[in-house]
Amino acid sequence: MTRYGLRARVITLTLAPTLIIGLLLSAFFSFNRYHDLEKQVMNSGLSIVEPLAIASEDGLKSNSREAVRRIISYAHRKNSKFVRSIAVFDYNHELFVTSNFHPNFESLTFPRNEPIPLLVTSDLEGNTLILRAPIVAESGLLAAAKGQNNNAALGYIAIELDLSSLRLQQYQEVFSAFLVLVSGLGLSAVFAHRLMHDVTRPISHMKNMVDRIRRGHLDVRIEGKMHGELDTLKNGINAMAVSLSEYHVEMQHSIDQATSDLRETLEQLEIQNVELDIAKKRAQEAARVKSEFLANMSHELRTPLNGVIGFTRQMLKTKLTNNQTDYLQTIEKSANNLLSIINDILDFSKLEAGKLALENIPFDFQESLEEVVSLQATSAHEKGLEVTLKIDPKIPVGVVGDPLRIQQVLTNLVGNSIKFTERGNIDISVELRSQKEDLIELQFMVRDTGIGISERQQAQLFQAFSQADASISRRYGGTGLGLVITQKLVGQMGGEISLTSRLHQGSTFWFTLKLHSTDMPVNGLVEAQSLKQRTLLLIEPNMQAASVIQQYLTQEGLNVTYRSSVPDDEENCYDYILLNLAPNKTNSLEQVEIWVQQVKQCAPHVVVGIPSTNLALADHLIQAHDVDCITKPLSRRKLLHILATNQDARPIVEHEPTYSETLPLVVMAVDDNPANLKLISALLQERVEKVVTHTNGQDAVLQAEKQKFDIIFMDIQMPHMDGVTACHKIKTTQFNANTPVIAVTAHAMTGERDRLLRAGMDDYLTKPIEEHVLQHVLIHWGKSKHEESTCGNDTTVKNNSPDNISLNHSMTIDWQAALKQSANKAELARDMLQMLIDYIPEVREVVASSLTQKGVDNKTLLHCIHKLHGSSAYCGVPRLKQICATIEKALNSGSSIEELEPELFELQDEMEMVTKSAAHYLDS
Repeated sequence: MTRYGLRARVITLTLAPTLIIGLLLSAFFSFNRYHDLEKQVMNSGLSIVEPLAIASEDGLKSNSREAVRRIISYAHRKNSKFVRSIAVFDYNHELFVTSNFHPNFESLTFPRNEPIPLLVTSDLEGNTLILRAPIVAESGLLAAAKGQNNNAALGYIAIELDLSSLRLQQYQEVFSAFLVLVSGLGLSAVFAHRLMHDVTRPISHMKNMVDRIRRGHLDVRIEGKMHGELDTLKNGINAMAVSLSEYHVEMQHSIDQATSDLRETLEQLEIQNVELDIAKKRAQEAARVKSEFLANMSHELRTPLNGVIGFTRQMLKTKLTNNQTDYLQTIEKSANNLLSIINDILDFSKLEAGKLALENIPFDFQESLEEVVSLQATSAHEKGLEVTLKIDPKIPVGVVGDPLRIQQVLTNLVGNSIKFTERGNIDISVELRSQKEDLIELQFMVRDTGIGISERQQAQLFQAFSQADASISRRYGGTGLGLVITQKLVGQMGGEISLTSRLHQGSTFWFTLKLHSTDMPVNGLVEAQSLKQRTLLLIEPNMQAASVIQQYLTQEGLNVTYRSSVPDDEENCYDYILLNLAPNKTNSLEQVEIWVQQVKQCAPHVVVGIPSTNLALADHLIQAHDVDCITKPLSRRKLLHILATNQDARPIVEHEPTYSETLPLVVMAVDDNPANLKLISALLQERVEKVVTHTNGQDAVLQAEKQKFDIIFMDIQMPHMDGVTACHKIKTTQFNANTPVIAVTAHAMTGERDRLLRAGMDDYLTKPIEEHVLQHVLIHWGKSKHEESTCGNDTTVKNNSPDNISLNHSMTIDWQAALKQSANKAELARDMLQMLIDYIPEVREVVASSLTQKGVDNKTLLHCIHKLHGSSAYCGVPRLKQICATIEKALNSGSSIEELEPELFELQDEMEMVTKSAAHYLDS
């Protein structure tokens, strides 16, 4: 219905009924008239043939052909319009007489082999109708009725009728019906046209007007005279247009008003945005001024405080009265607390400004955490608290991260737990949550049995300058910045921190970190193979501490028996007895000596765990009773070392090789740092026949074009030409195309080795260089130059010392680390330290110029700091090395000199302290 318009529908609905009815009526009447005409012709023929058959009886009987001819001729003439021929046949089907000649009389006869029917028959062929009527005598009819004679007919008469006039009349009748149908359709069309004029045209007009109104022409109206419902519809559409026009005017007025109000609002918002922008800039400027003020003030305060602490410690070494010692210790403690507060404020300002750079260096994970526990143990033992450290054995020994910041986070959490706990335990545990290739996720937990924190107080816990509540702040002190700094540090290292706590039942702080594991050599492992299947009696009053100690001793293969107190009548004998004294009990000297005498009867070797607050007891027991003492909480490495070195049958201790037999190798070492180059040159001169050194990659390439080398040690970061480029050029030379090039770099990430090997390097060494690793590299890559037996000398150097020297980040100069990094050669260590001291004035001048903005750009400062960083890596100056690493990383990440002012001030202070402290070692 929707596909056709109103006009088509009117025409269709008007003409279709007329057409259908006319067709039906015409067909009906034409069919009836057609058959009526045929019936009329048939009846006319019967009315002719039957009387002729009766009239021809006598003539046929008397064989009077003339009489019969007169009869049929008269009938033929009378009906000549449609009679073609009349013929009479005898009973033998022979022609008796005819009214006129017929070309084929056989078509008028009955079949000869059949009897003559006694009834009139008809035969229609095209426009010809043949009627045959039998001529029967009256006596013959009676005999036929009685069944006495089967052939009662004397003959028969046949009439051929022409139906052409009949067909013409039939066609005329059909044509008349068609004319009537066409006339009816024409009359219907006239009425349909009138209907369209009176109905559909006004409707189409109204449709067009409605469409114009829809397009927005609200001023148009429908005009003209209409009838009935159409006039009502017209009035309704006009009224609708009037209403829409009025609504449009009202809506336009509302839009104009709303637009005006919106424009005013936007102007107000623009003004507010400008005001907010100004306020934001003022706030940022205020924050910058605050950060600069905090950094400058912390720097200015640290400088005199370091002097106060340093001279206080110096005075404590002199002969003093008890009161003077007490006063000085109080001064030192107060100064240290103030320095800690200043450091917190500086860290907070760096975190707020986003300028705190993190390191990524390899370190011994367990030893780093044990250092935190050891430093916090004194505070805990003074309050009678037991501190335990439990580390998941699945955690790798060496990891890559920022050990100082991890220690800072853990120190803060442990310090808070100690501060708010009066009795019980401080339990620290680290678990491995997941491991994917070299990336590990760790969860740290610090549990205490302290006062706990309510839910309301927990919501305020990680806010700056706030603690649980005011009363606690007054009682326990502190800046309220520790947890804020901890939260920000953990977040910057990619972890999260939270807590669970119940009031008066203790708290558990936990945080997660993602670190990279490393296969780089860290501190030497303790040779604990000799401890397997040894028996040990553990005496520990604290169940939690006993569980931790028993776990890692059992992992080393010891058979551990646990007792919570000294047994009175122990009958078993053990290889070792570990007697731990509880910090929460006041044990007299006499009682401890009794316990030691008792346990010495059960084992040849006794180790006594002494609280860190009672170190004088350790000296007395060692001298009086020949026992080993270890400070609680127990360091795993130190305890295993004590047990391994106290055995009845001492294992053969492997000594470091003397390298009296040098390898027949010609080696080239390339490094832009004089200290690094001097060290590697000294190490190589003891092991190979000839060493050639260069300070840049260009000179190394030129030398490689002139001389054949067996091994080349190449620094990576060098000016003018880096190590990778120099390696590629050396590989294209005639003499050294197949010479192994060993990368020497300070980057310790696990993927760094693969990256350098893919870049063309043959092997990989990290700074600082370990002697046994260097020896292994020389033997591995110099096999073609010496006998294979040389490889059996000692390719792996074992160190059984648990206190294998590690960098202490709290020391200005760590002389033991300096000796270790210079192959235990004191003279070489002094030379390297002297080179560092000689270079410091140049660095101090560049740093001072950069702080006063006298034309020193970031590139010059970065080169100077990078060189100082490399020199400090071999001189045992951990704090200076750490500061240099922080500044170098920040400069590489795009930080400006203004943003690094606090670190540069700190660098100046540390260089001054290194210069002062170095005099003692250089003069000795």
